[in-house]
Amino acid sequence: MCSNLPPGNMPGMTAETDMKPNDSAIYHMCRRDEWSAAEQAGAYGGSSQDIADGFIHFSGADQVVQSAAKHRAGQAGIVLLRVDPRKLGDALKWEESRGGQLFPHLYGPLPVSAVMAVYDLPLDATGRHQFPAELNLQEAS
Repeated sequence: MCSNLPPGNMPGMTAETDMKPNDSAIYHMCRRDEWSAAEQAGAYGGSSQDIADGFIHFSGADQVVQSAAKHRAGQAGIVLLRVDPRKLGDALKWEESRGGQLFPHLYGPLPVSAVMAVYDLPLDATGRHQFPAELNLQEAS
């Protein structure tokens, strides 16, 4: 299901910046069924949490492993979307969030055409997601 999320600042955000980190890709995790529906619709409107927050949550390469552990631990059927931030325009904002880090937030639907790759995230025996080795994603220290 896709929805148009309103642009703007959300309560609780302490800072917004137009500076965009030099990431060649940003990442979003969602359920496989949500992504399948988005592929048919041509755009992804976000998870129920994204819709409640008013934007689609993304992570940088140095943030996504920790985000998975914090927000998706033990959840099976999750896919990782690798997204080209240059295709998102002004709807993408880098805003201060967890620990004062800047996170990418998309104030609008994610066009399927901006997604460069989709990866399954299987769980290991401890309930942690296993990220594709070729992405070389590591938890920030």
